[in-house]
Amino acid sequence: MIKNFVVGCFKEEADTFKAVEQVRATGYKLHDVYTPFPIHGLDEAMGLRGTSLHTAGFLYGLLGTLTALLGMSYVTVMSWPLNFDGKPHFPLPAFIPITFELTVLFSSVGMVLTFCWLNQIMPGVKKHIFHPRQTDDYMVMVIEVTPKTRPDEVVKMLEGLNAVEITQQRAEAGWWFGKFSKREKYEEAGLSSVPVG
Repeated sequence: MIKNFVVGCFKEEADTFKAVEQVRATGYKLHDVYTPFPIHGLDEAMGLRGTSLHTAGFLYGLLGTLTALLGMSYVTVMSWPLNFDGKPHFPLPAFIPITFELTVLFSSVGMVLTFCWLNQIMPGVKKHIFHPRQTDDYMVMVIEVTPKTRPDEVVKMLEGLNAVEITQQRAEAGWWFGKFSKREKYEEAGLSSVPVG
């Protein structure tokens, strides 16, 4: 979905924190803040809730444990029961190493895939880049323009908060698979027109 955004760039962490607090206090919709390095406390300032990735890891681990125990139980008890010198068909202590390994495998792989899905960083995923220096040395704050938002007021507010660069953009809000279009490639290169053909 194409939406309108006001993009403010900051060079200092303190200015970024002040701007985030001001945007939240005035009720504007904060789309995201892109930084070239992690900033401690920014997620709390933005009002983001804590991650549930550890819960997903526990559930994936539980699935691995059940897969191991049920799989080995099926093989040794139902499918191909063998009598090893009177030992039980369900020797739980012998199942522990394989159960542990499958628990760790399911949990780690599941958490990595969930992390990639939630952060939209899978292979082939494309997202709009709001500023080319957002991974270099700028903290880029993106404010979504809603029907209640007046872009000119947002621009004035950002100017008063030491923003070094302010732009208004119309862009895809989400992510998509595939390639960037020709128009986006030329716009990112700073060219105003797309050659025909």
